Amino acid sequence: MKEDPFYRRVLVKLSGEALMGEQPAGIDPAVLDLIAGEIEDVLSLGVQVALVVGGGNILRGTVTSKEYGIDRASADYMGMLATVINSIALQEVLEDRGIMTRVQSAIEMRQIAEPYIRRRAIRHLEKGRVVIFAAGTGNPYFTTDTAAALRAMEIGADAIFKATKVDGVYDSDPATNPNAEKYDELSYLDVLRYNLKVMDSTAISLCMDNNLPIIVFNLMERGNIVRAVRGEKVGTIVRGVQDGVER
Repeated sequence: MKEDPFYRRVLVKLSGEALMGEQPAGIDPAVLDLIAGEIEDVLSLGVQVALVVGGGNILRGTVTSKEYGIDRASADYMGMLATVINSIALQEVLEDRGIMTRVQSAIEMRQIAEPYIRRRAIRHLEKGRVVIFAAGTGNPYFTTDTAAALRAMEIGADAIFKATKVDGVYDSDPATNPNAEKYDELSYLDVLRYNLKVMDSTAISLCMDNNLPIIVFNLMERGNIVRAVRGEKVGTIVRGVQDGVER
């Protein structure tokens, strides 16, 4: 008998950098296959899954603007197009496994993606399809973290799963500080107060205002998404006040 999932509808946020694997840039097919396998396992539990993916493996708007002197808004739009490339790649590997997938873009490009329509996205999820939200919010100056928070609330997700290259949130960079300490649980205010690198402040504020939990975990560890869906302790959970106590 399968254990009932703790979360019934989740939004998984993938960083573009995670898609690189060990490569310096681009998309690692092995990582795509790993993600597809994880999503397939989650769907088998009857959980509805939406995805938001970044574009940092191809181009990041803020960096491009500074390095090449491109107007920030134009650089951000270039970054949004990078997320569309990643979204189509994810759609292909998911559908190769027989998982019906829809890409919805915040910037209209009907030849390759549906326009973002909230009610249609929810209907896809109810039918067991995976929905990938591309092109961020469709507006410059907003990150894909903020897009993930916004879309999660629009579709009524129970939680955001932020899949990264590390196994949670630390008080400093574990790659450079061997004594860095991992948090098992944080409040939204702690994240903002100590400037912890979970998501940007706009995304954290949106989640805090709507009491939407964020679970940060290592994408590369097989089975982590399933464990998180079942409510097991995985990575770091960021959430708000419960029973009058800030958690």
